Amino acid sequence: MIFIENEGITDPRINLALEEYALRNFGESEDYLLFYINGPSIIIGRNQNTLEEINDEYVRENGIHVVRRMSGGGAVYHDEGNLNFSFITNYKKENLHNFKKFTEPVIQVLKEMGVDAEMSGRNDILAEGRKISGNAQFSTGKRMFSHGTLLFNSDLEEVTRALDVKMSKIESKGHKSVRSRVANISEFLNEGMSVSEFRQRLLDGLYRERDHFETYHLTNDEWKAVHELKDEKYGNWDWNFGRSPEFNIQRTKRFSVGEIDLRLDVKKGHIKNLKIYGDFFGRDPVERIENLLQGVRYEPADIAEALNGVDVKDYFGNVEREDFLSLVYGEDE
Repeated sequence: MIFIENEGITDPRINLALEEYALRNFGESEDYLLFYINGPSIIIGRNQNTLEEINDEYVRENGIHVVRRMSGGGAVYHDEGNLNFSFITNYKKENLHNFKKFTEPVIQVLKEMGVDAEMSGRNDILAEGRKISGNAQFSTGKRMFSHGTLLFNSDLEEVTRALDVKMSKIESKGHKSVRSRVANISEFLNEGMSVSEFRQRLLDGLYRERDHFETYHLTNDEWKAVHELKDEKYGNWDWNFGRSPEFNIQRTKRFSVGEIDLRLDVKKGHIKNLKIYGDFFGRDPVERIENLLQGVRYEPADIAEALNGVDVKDYFGNVEREDFLSLVYGEDE
C-alpha cells in the first residue's frame, strides 16, 4: 500500500479532486491510502439535494464550503478536528458495500488507543453508542475507494448549526440524511493529543498491517491536473448545487397586503416552473414575475439579477423588494 501525501491541504475542493484523480489515474497494481483534513465545510452525498441538507444562510454568512462528493450516503460537516481517510483499491464485487473490510484496521488502531470502537449497521463506527465515523464508497467498475470520516475533535455545536436546515418545505427524490448522535474520539482517549498526533498514531498503526508501505508525493504536473479537476468540478456550482435531484418547494408568507404563496419546481438547480398564488392586490399581472424567473439558477444573486429593475410593489402592493427576494429564497419564517 502506498500512502499519498496531500501536503497539508485543507481545501475540501482540492482534497476531493485529489481523491478522484488518484482513483482514476494511479497504477492499478497498487493500493493507496489518502488522509486529509478539511477546513469548515459540508460534504454532500452524490444523490442528495444540497438545500435539503444545509442551513444555507448560515453557511453563506460563515464562508463554509459546500462540496458534493462522488460517493453516496449522507451529508457530513468537516473542520480541522475531523480526519478523513480513503482506501483506493481495485474493484472487487465482494468489496463493494463491505465496509467492515476497510474499517477493521482503523477500528483496531482505535482500540489500541483505548477507544471501544465497533462497526454498527452498514457503514458507521460507534463508540459507546455514539457515532464517531461514517463511511461511503464509489466504484468506476475497475477501481474503487472506501472513505470515511473520523470525528476527533470537531466543533459539534457547529455541526448542528451548519446542518440545521431552514428551508423545510422541500420535496425531492434526494437521499435525505439521517442525523445520528455523534461524539468526538478525543472524549474516549485516556491521553490528550492533537489531531496531527492522532493522524500519525493511526498511520503508524496501519503501517504495521502491511509488509510494504511507502509515501508518494505528487509531481507538479499531477498537482496541476488535480487543480484543473477542482476548478472544473468540485469548485463548480453546477456540481455542488445544480446536480441536486429535481425538487419542488413551497414558500408562503403573510404580508400586510395579504398572503403570497410561491410554488417552485427546480431542475438541475434552475427554476423550471413558478406559480404565484395569494390574496394580495397588485396592479400588474404576476405572470411577468413568473416568466422572468423561468430558467434562472435557484441562487440568491441570480434571482436578484433577474428581477433587477422590477418594482415588486406593482405586482403585490406594499411589499419591499428584499422581503420578496427572501421569500423566493431564504429561511422559513
